[in-house]
Amino acid sequence: MAATATQKLPEQVIKTELSQYARRRDTKGPYADNLDLDVLIVGAGFSGIYLLYEMRKQGYKTTLYDAGTGFGGTWRWNCYPGARVDSPVPIYQLSIPEVYNTWSFTTNYPDWRELQAYFDHVDKVCDLSKDTAFETVVTSAEFDEQAGKWTVKTADGRTAKTRFLIIAAGFAAKLYIPDYKGIDKFKGVIHHSSFWPPEDVDVKGKRVAVIGTGASGVQIAQEWGPQVEHMTVFMRTPNLALPMGKRPMSKEEQDGLKPLYPEILELRERCFAGFTYDFAEIDTFDHTPEQREAFFEALWKRAGFSLWLGGYRDYFFDMKANREAYNFWAKKQRQRIKNPAKRDLLCPLEPPHAFGIKRPCLEQNYYEVLDQDNVDIVDISEKGGNRIVEFTETGIKTADGKVHEVDVVALATGFDITTGGMTSMGLKSINGTYLKDEWKASANTYLGTTISGYPNMFHVYGPHGPTLLSNGPSSAEIQGRWIRDAINLITKQGLKSINATPEATKAWKDRINELSNRTLMPTARSTYMGGSMPGKAFEQVNYAGGVDKYKGEIREVLKGWKGFKTVPLAA
Repeated sequence: MAATATQKLPEQVIKTELSQYARRRDTKGPYADNLDLDVLIVGAGFSGIYLLYEMRKQGYKTTLYDAGTGFGGTWRWNCYPGARVDSPVPIYQLSIPEVYNTWSFTTNYPDWRELQAYFDHVDKVCDLSKDTAFETVVTSAEFDEQAGKWTVKTADGRTAKTRFLIIAAGFAAKLYIPDYKGIDKFKGVIHHSSFWPPEDVDVKGKRVAVIGTGASGVQIAQEWGPQVEHMTVFMRTPNLALPMGKRPMSKEEQDGLKPLYPEILELRERCFAGFTYDFAEIDTFDHTPEQREAFFEALWKRAGFSLWLGGYRDYFFDMKANREAYNFWAKKQRQRIKNPAKRDLLCPLEPPHAFGIKRPCLEQNYYEVLDQDNVDIVDISEKGGNRIVEFTETGIKTADGKVHEVDVVALATGFDITTGGMTSMGLKSINGTYLKDEWKASANTYLGTTISGYPNMFHVYGPHGPTLLSNGPSSAEIQGRWIRDAINLITKQGLKSINATPEATKAWKDRINELSNRTLMPTARSTYMGGSMPGKAFEQVNYAGGVDKYKGEIREVLKGWKGFKTVPLAA
């Protein structure tokens, strides 16, 4: 299925690599060959945009590379049916006053189209495009210790040198497709959710399949169910989804709040998950059953992630307390499903895993849609014993021998989560090893922003930061400011480079595991614990202590470069 960037790809050939999108748009400005920079940023989502904005303000010669066709990161790629954010307005945006004061959303949970429009507005206000090269895929990067510079190469043959390299690829930059037998035989239309064609696929009156019930699968199924002839959802694990609470937001409502935006956007950095609310200050069994029911009901009415991130402070750590939260969730959602078999599949009385240790999806009418007569749910879990055996020319065959005939398939099968974006760039250490090999067994970082053996290289919204346990812009700005200040300190102190030590790296890994092991997260495989990709280490890849604590911990290190080896310019 490999294809060159210039080769025409028929619809049934699945695009799997960013290099399939590589194209040199120009030969001038950020597209020029042999750039010599202070800072090169890779990735044009929230993190990359924020750092481009900040580094230019500091006077650094900065260029941004991105594989997409415009700003937005995941929101340029995730244009699948129903794609919508799960962090509400106003916290899902950058804290740049000239941007938020001149922009209004139409709803508290914008979809991908509106988010693309928001990023286009950020570009216009901040004049970002002049320093950005799109459709630019990094394929290798190596640090020259003598010169104190990185040499970065792209898929279309360009080279750039830079003193500082910032990887802002995010947690979902590399998709994952299981090795399904016969997938090349399928003659229908098939796409992965993250490489969905922006022109969309017409499914009206067709037979469709959705493989996977993570956030993408939930949103696609919810969107497709009402318009297709028949839909088959292949589910391994039920998604413990929560009501989104989507509603319109007027410009007047947002304008009334904007004088408070500085406080609201600062508050998100003082709450565990980067939202503007936190866990309650009491334990589950401090309340009577009646008080507990009333507390849960109040959270449910608030909708969004309130039950997940505003619940009792002990439920994330204690299985008995957690069961109370699960029981309430199951009671509320089971009421919405009329078909008894589907009810037990989607909202089983016995939890498939502890509540909240896999990120819930926010839904609008998911359970009603899957309850429709034109929707079948196929349990492909090990317990269900009806795995996908192979693709045929006309559909998907399961272990029971049945071929599910379909015209269109959505692969909502996730990502090489958190680490995949970084390991696919050809990053080479000063020890002669490659990151993709170093991280095969286990990811190792220092502070969730640096990696030992990769001097003057920083990463944002990746492994060992709050990342998947936080609202994206909250983490992006906390880490972005730290990187900005670290680079300013290096420059001010006349250093050629900084490099995290192996000892500090081990201590940070121990800290990541210590925080995680206090919780129930290690009791199930999830995106938090490395994802479900075969061969990937079962380990915590996020800082589980909350964005508020994380910010303080990494700030403390800047005083004296604790955990770093520093090299002066004279060396």
